[in-house]
Amino acid sequence: MHEHDVVNPATEELVATVRATTPEEVDAAVRRAIDAQRRWAALAPGDRARTLRRFAAAVDEHLEELALLEVREAGHPIGNARWEAGNVRDLLDYAAGGAERLLGAQIPVAGGLDVTFHEPLGVVAVIAPWNFPMPIAAWGFAPALAAGNAVLVKPAETTPLTALRLAELALEAGLPEGLLQVLPGAGPVTGNALVGHPGVAKVVFTGSTAVGRQIMATCAQDVKRVTLELGGKNPNIVFADADIERAAAAAPGSFLDNTGQDCCARSRILVQRSVYDRFLELLEPAVLSWVTGDPADPGTQMGPLVSAAHRERVRSYVPETAPAAIRGNAPAGKGYWYPATVLEGRPGDRAAVEEIFGPVAVVIPFEDEEEAVRLANATDYGLSGSLWTRDVARALRVSRAVAAGNLSVNSHSSVRYWTPFGGFKRSGLGRELGPDALSAFTETKNVFIDTEESK
Repeated sequence: MHEHDVVNPATEELVATVRATTPEEVDAAVRRAIDAQRRWAALAPGDRARTLRRFAAAVDEHLEELALLEVREAGHPIGNARWEAGNVRDLLDYAAGGAERLLGAQIPVAGGLDVTFHEPLGVVAVIAPWNFPMPIAAWGFAPALAAGNAVLVKPAETTPLTALRLAELALEAGLPEGLLQVLPGAGPVTGNALVGHPGVAKVVFTGSTAVGRQIMATCAQDVKRVTLELGGKNPNIVFADADIERAAAAAPGSFLDNTGQDCCARSRILVQRSVYDRFLELLEPAVLSWVTGDPADPGTQMGPLVSAAHRERVRSYVPETAPAAIRGNAPAGKGYWYPATVLEGRPGDRAAVEEIFGPVAVVIPFEDEEEAVRLANATDYGLSGSLWTRDVARALRVSRAVAAGNLSVNSHSSVRYWTPFGGFKRSGLGRELGPDALSAFTETKNVFIDTEESK
């Protein structure tokens, strides 16, 4: 019997030991989900919506409990963790409204009536990451459930506790047994059994591009539907005509939030050369004032990295001889801490090309708009990005020219549950969230009815 230890990243203390799901248990879970899905899909849309709203209310009632669990298993600051639990609640409410608005179409045809229906896929597998365990699991299960599917969630080995608790709250709220199940375990065992199971109609995966490729290849064997939210190496473009003070003040949050463990982190800061020195002068105090410490303290802005192994990976990008423009401080002693770091780099540097997934950014100068766009697009990824300018025409030109799925002008906001999210290039496939989220968990069926009189 395999087990996984859940360790508090801030203290290195054991939080829990969770038993891994075997391939045989995955098979049994899929069979339970198939039965539950048939009953769930047969319910009136309004009944599904009411049940999901009760689920949202249960999450709201246990918001603090869920947030504290996230602090312990993931090391997130309590303020961030409360937002994450609230995001699950809000997304359930939003998706519940879609259950009654999953509209087909009537298409004009000669000699009859042509209509379309959105049919649920069946059983959906959601493989959630460790960096945002609660909300990203809900990005998959909330719209999938609202569209009439059953969902099997495989959380990351290091962060299964919030997903397990959410499944308990779903049952308490009245979701049928077997409709939303959580299957903890390792990706190569539990995850592979789930992805390759013929009873699973779609896989939703958030994680590394390398693993995403493997999942896509496995799904191709059965022509299985897949949504992939993968890596990012996102630009933060600061033009000389921008509000430089505001851009510098906002920059730390764009790559230090969640200790940089965010596929949307703006870890490449591209600054027009004429304001480069001024921007760095303003950036340094903004970075150094970022509060790193006890995640349970409401004043903390940045907690530890998720594990010792991940800290070593982040550290490999910043050797002692690295040209660091800014080095912050991190707590000493127990915990997987890493200081906020800004490197002065060149476009081809390893730290400027690869996703670090830690509190490290590279700042690079550019001459003009053409070079800014070229540098922004000089990556295999295309998830998100920001640009700072007072010129509205430039903002529109650059937004259209940068190859990324989610862009912000004069801000760093990327993700709202009511707007679509997803990437270009190797950052992924498909879109999550937004008004069309439910459609991604359905198949469109076209039906033609002959209305001509029989002769």
